[in-house]
Amino acid sequence: MRRVGNKCNMFSGKWVPYPKGPYYTNNTRCYITDGQNCMKFGRPDTEFMKWRWRPDDCELPLFDAAQFMELVRGKSMAFVGDSVARNQAQSLLCLLANVATAVEKPYAKYPKSRRWFYPEYNFTLALLMTTHLVKALGVSSSSMNLELYLDEVDEEWASPVEDFDYVLISSGHWFSRPLMYYEKGKFIGCNTCSEEAVRVQGKYLGYRKVFRTAFRMFLDSQKFKGTVILRTITPTHFEKEDSEGRGNCVRTRPYRRDEVKLDWNIWQYYLIQVEEFWAAKREAEKIGKKFELLDITEAMSPRPDGHPNHYGHVLEERFMLYSDCLHWCLPGPIDMWNELLIQIMMRKEGQDVI
Repeated sequence: MRRVGNKCNMFSGKWVPYPKGPYYTNNTRCYITDGQNCMKFGRPDTEFMKWRWRPDDCELPLFDAAQFMELVRGKSMAFVGDSVARNQAQSLLCLLANVATAVEKPYAKYPKSRRWFYPEYNFTLALLMTTHLVKALGVSSSSMNLELYLDEVDEEWASPVEDFDYVLISSGHWFSRPLMYYEKGKFIGCNTCSEEAVRVQGKYLGYRKVFRTAFRMFLDSQKFKGTVILRTITPTHFEKEDSEGRGNCVRTRPYRRDEVKLDWNIWQYYLIQVEEFWAAKREAEKIGKKFELLDITEAMSPRPDGHPNHYGHVLEERFMLYSDCLHWCLPGPIDMWNELLIQIMMRKEGQDVI
């Protein structure tokens, strides 16, 4: 492990060629859903799997699955969030598959969520699904407007999560939909909604209050003794490429630094997440609680090549269904998130890190 200077910012750097390729394949016995199984559905190129993240001031060590399992021996970890959180959980399950076998133990009370147990290490890994972190009504219906209760956490993740040692929390792209906002049970306004003559609240204000509510749950909990890790928002890479305005992500190589374009909407979400995180962390330090940051936004901005695009569907459906330029192929650049995660965990345990 090479170290340059006294400190390393793991979150700022560039992608460099790595001919050895990924840690696993799409045929590895782990949890890869069809939508992220790009090679299964005929993606013809493989170069997107042959890049590694290099921080500006150090080398990021390769993911060591055996070391990770020792760190979590006798512990538990939960991914809390939407389908992108699921994407990272899938990546971790595949990274661990070469050294440990997981036994799935479904949640009877929370059918959308999943959990896996590694008996050899007494380690539980869970995926607690939530679209907005707070109570949301209308997510599963055809309703144009979703109802968000900004001061009420979603109990489907908040109830089971207090027993976990590590909680990775994230949320983002669901906030682009029309939203009706409620506080203390009363309607306070909406964002890009169809209702007329109502007081409009910007989506960024609602987003800020959601993270404030989620962090407050951990800060106020007498039971939770673990570490909260915020994973920042991941960018999308939809490109307009025909007269109909259909967005695709057809690139097969990362952007160079001078090619990366600022997505103003993503940047605003990112700033809110980070601001609320640091406010919560300062308060947490005063009461002996632990908050950590997994900042992947800059690193993923140059990776338009890592999305499924059309290769998350069978050929007959490929151009009938949407192009996926939000989630990430497995294996793919999202595996880097877990390379960063193990470094955060090692630092927390006082071990030598970059």
